[in-house]
Amino acid sequence: MSPSPVVGAGLEVLTLGEAMVSIRTSTALRMGGDARLSVAGSESNVAIGLSRLGHRAAWIGAVGNDEPGRLIQRTLRAEGVDTAYLRFSDDSFTGFIAFDQPAHDITRVSYHRRGSAGSQLTAEECVGALEVARPAILHVTGITPALSETARTATESAVRAAAEVGVRVSLDVNYRGRLWSRSEAAAVLRTLLPSVHTVFASEDELDLLTDADKPVDALRESGVQEVVVTAGGKGAWSHTEAGTIHQPALPVTVVDSIGAGDAFVSGYLSATLDNQSPEQRLTRATTSGAFCVGAYGDWEALPTREDLTLLTHTHGTALR
Repeated sequence: MSPSPVVGAGLEVLTLGEAMVSIRTSTALRMGGDARLSVAGSESNVAIGLSRLGHRAAWIGAVGNDEPGRLIQRTLRAEGVDTAYLRFSDDSFTGFIAFDQPAHDITRVSYHRRGSAGSQLTAEECVGALEVARPAILHVTGITPALSETARTATESAVRAAAEVGVRVSLDVNYRGRLWSRSEAAAVLRTLLPSVHTVFASEDELDLLTDADKPVDALRESGVQEVVVTAGGKGAWSHTEAGTIHQPALPVTVVDSIGAGDAFVSGYLSATLDNQSPEQRLTRATTSGAFCVGAYGDWEALPTREDLTLLTHTHGTALR
C-alpha cells in the first residue's frame, strides 16, 4: 500500500540535484551586451515554488566554495528554502547555464557544468539527509542521474531509501538530450519506477518509462499511483485511481517558457500536501505554470499562496 503524506512539524519536501548560476541575455550571447545574473536548476526551482506556497522545503546539493556557490546559497535562503544539506566543495566549481535569444521567442541554452560540484553529489549525503529530515515527499528528476555515475547512484539510493521508510517519491522525467541519450535515460529511469508514487512526464517522455502501447495504463499497473502528463498549451492530464482528469492550460501570454514544468510540479505537490483532490492539484499546478511563463526567469515569477487567485481577473486588470 502506498504511503500518504503526513504533514507534521518537520520538513514537507526534500529534493536533490544541481543548482547553477544562470546568465541571461535578450539577444544572441555572442553579441555581448547586458546580461542578467540569477540562479537556475529544476530541483531548486521546485523547492522555491513550494516555499513560496507556504511549505517547508529543503534542497540537497553541492556547489563550489566560490562566489557563484554563495549566490546560490543566498538565493535559496532568501526564498525560504532550507539549505542545511547544501555542501560547499573546495575541489570543484559551481556550474553555470547561459540562456540567450538568437531569434524572437526562441531561447537557446548552453551548459557549463561538466565536472562541477553539483555533479559530485553522493549517495551517502543524500541518504543521510533523508534519514534526518524524514520528509513527506522526496522529489527527484531525470536530470540528476544524467550528470555523472556518482549523481546517478545518489539518486537511485535516495529513491530506494525513501520508499523503504514510507516517504512518497515524486519523479519528474525532465529529459535533457544534451546530457544523455534516450536509451540511457530509459534504462536508468525504469529502475526507479518500483519506488515511485507520482510521475510527471510530457507526452513525448512517456516512452522513456515504458515500451507499452498504452504507457499510462502500463505505469499504473506497475504500481505508480499518479501519472501526470503535460502537453504545453493543451493542458495536462492526471491519471489516478479516481480516473483521468484533464485541465486546460490557462490563457496567458507566454513570455518565457523556461521553468514552467518546475512551476507546474511545485503547484501539484503543494496541493498534494494540502490533501486536495486530483482536480484541485491540477488547477494549482497549471496556475503556477501560468505565472512562470508570464515573466523571464526560472523561478522569479512563481506565485505565493495569496497570488493564486490573481489570474482569475480579466486580462489587463489594474488592481487599485
